[in-house]
Amino acid sequence: MANAAHERLRVRDREMIPRTLLRAMFILCVSVLVIVGYARLTDRPLSAMPPGQDIVAERMIRIFGEMDGSARVMDPDGTMIATFGPEEGGFVAGIYRVLDRERGAVGLSASDPIRLVRFSDGRVGLRDDLTDFRAELYGFGADNLRIFAQLLEE
Repeated sequence: MANAAHERLRVRDREMIPRTLLRAMFILCVSVLVIVGYARLTDRPLSAMPPGQDIVAERMIRIFGEMDGSARVMDPDGTMIATFGPEEGGFVAGIYRVLDRERGAVGLSASDPIRLVRFSDGRVGLRDDLTDFRAELYGFGADNLRIFAQLLEE
């Protein structure tokens, strides 16, 4: 009796993930690697990028963020544009941390100026000429987009 129960458990454990599913996952992973490798080797242009639009407004800003979510935004000359507390500055502080990582990888300071731009189609984005970092801010929600849109207008 105990051997039969043990045998049933062993068979069940072997069948937890069917072989067909494992093979399909393996084929999917290999297919993705082949497609990406082909695209990189042939220098295929990026196709999921937003269409090129004219810049209608631009402002250089310096962002300073803290781990508690508070943040400050200044002009390149040091004039304070906005101060955010931990409740409302989390996204701005998060952008600072991304800049810290991107710029730190090439030995630059996260608080160097970055371009805040508005395009002719209404999109707002960040462009870092030092590292080619780009952020399309419409993808992060209306409240976060509004914060940066107001910084552009002040």
